[in-house]
Amino acid sequence: MRFLVICVFTLVCASCATVVKGTSQAVAINTPGAPGATCMLSSPSIGTQTVTTPATITLEKSKENITVLCKKECFQDGSGIIASYTEAMAAGNLLLGGVVGLGVDAVSGAMNKYNADNQIAMVAIPGCRART
Repeated sequence: MRFLVICVFTLVCASCATVVKGTSQAVAINTPGAPGATCMLSSPSIGTQTVTTPATITLEKSKENITVLCKKECFQDGSGIIASYTEAMAAGNLLLGGVVGLGVDAVSGAMNKYNADNQIAMVAIPGCRART
């Protein structure tokens, strides 16, 4: 009986980040001084997604970094990386959920997180006039 209780407790506590933080996250992308830029986000885990700034997009968490390329007429292209970091609470799985919980969080992507606010710098091209 005691073994059963311990097994149930372990399964309930397993995958702490999956339960607490979820497997997706809202990420904001902005191009200061160049609103309306078209930005292409890409990584092996999310494929390619396009947004117009300023934008907030919900992304599935992954260990993969996301590359960002922004374009707008009369501006030099801007680029950046939305880095993937490991959630601090993933360490809690070693105490409560053990290897099973850590494995669930790793597979689901829940043990990762992205920067929530991302600024992509774009420089205006002097003398350029946007076509209307």
